[in-house]
Amino acid sequence: MAEVMEMLALSPTMEEGTLAEWLKKEGDRVEEGDIIAEVETDKATMEMESFYAGTILKLLVKPGSTVLVGDPLVIIGEPGEDISALLGGGDKASTGDDAKAKTAPAAPSREPERRDEAATDRVAAGKESITKTQESAQQAEADPKPTSDDADGDARLKASPLARRMAKEAGLALEQLSGSGPQGRIVKTDIEQALSKPKAAAPRAAASAAGEVARHELGLSQMRKTIARRLVQVWQSTPHFFLTMDIDMAPAMAQRKQINDQLAAAGESWKVSVNDLIIKACALALERYPKMNVAFEADQLFQFDEINIGVAVAVDEGLITPTIRNAHEKSLRQIAREAKELAQRARDKKLKPEEYSSHTFSISNLGMYDIDNFLAVLNPPDAGILACGSVQQVAVVKDGEITIGTRMKVTLSCDHRAVDGAVGATFLKEVRALLENPILMLV
Repeated sequence: MAEVMEMLALSPTMEEGTLAEWLKKEGDRVEEGDIIAEVETDKATMEMESFYAGTILKLLVKPGSTVLVGDPLVIIGEPGEDISALLGGGDKASTGDDAKAKTAPAAPSREPERRDEAATDRVAAGKESITKTQESAQQAEADPKPTSDDADGDARLKASPLARRMAKEAGLALEQLSGSGPQGRIVKTDIEQALSKPKAAAPRAAASAAGEVARHELGLSQMRKTIARRLVQVWQSTPHFFLTMDIDMAPAMAQRKQINDQLAAAGESWKVSVNDLIIKACALALERYPKMNVAFEADQLFQFDEINIGVAVAVDEGLITPTIRNAHEKSLRQIAREAKELAQRARDKKLKPEEYSSHTFSISNLGMYDIDNFLAVLNPPDAGILACGSVQQVAVVKDGEITIGTRMKVTLSCDHRAVDGAVGATFLKEVRALLENPILMLV
């Protein structure tokens, strides 16, 4: 019997994905576990495995298409099977309450330390619900009565709820489209085809004539969409406060130079960066002051059992935060190598979910861009993120005299629901003490 394979949640925050490439074509034989496609999620490009063994009878989505979690992707069965019942409306996942449950975002976990397990459960749940969605879709297609959404406006205009939503978001007039579904019903495929056609220039010309500046749409990657949604949500729902401190980096820079000179003499190609020193200092400070290593979720305060440092890395589509797990237990050598490898994997969009999740504290460093100081938005579920500026030579007062010093400004953003000012200030003082006495990080 032919089976419909659907888009699954390949990351903890994924609600939709872009089908980057089919690795199999119609007529190919696949086994369960075979890689059949690459999907661009909000974090990385990931491989999609087949849940079924059989022959690919129909690819339902074109490369480059955005697909909601729960939407059909491919039909797998045996050669010669009749799949007309599965092809009917073209957007089966949009019918019925079952689809609404699929596309709704998952409730936040009440146990931050189990986020990876929750992500795995979501994938498993998606697999188990495929048959259920298929049955719901067949029933809906057998009874093509218009839904309450279909009845809006002209009752003769039939369109699926998903098609209506897509058309509204894209600014398309349904009256100007012809439907390919049962009894002329407008479905998802019709909207996608309309969007793929070149847009008329008249509306823009009219807008320009009205005094607007000419512009063109760039489109949003899955990562950019997620960043936009999450930052608005965090900024509006989380009370931030900020603590800024000036750190004497002369000892840390001297220690770094000594380490890197010894590595070069030993024939090593890697180096310790300023960021590696900051990671180590933050990890050790969190170990000493665990009240900073917490999360506020669902009106509960949670204490993390691990110290995992997320490091913001700039990529073409935005930012992603690879995680150095248990950084307090690792040497500078280990941190330097791991941070460099994770950063490269992030730029190549090859990070695995466990490599960018489960951070308990974050660091954002713009020092390489000559930024003096800035404020970073919190990275949930962390209660703190440290924004680091550049290491600069500046005039400082020492023993009543003006002299040249090597300084770095850092600003700690805190979730005031979980952390008070005194806790943040004490933590930040420990970070400064470690960076100003770097030998303490090596013993």
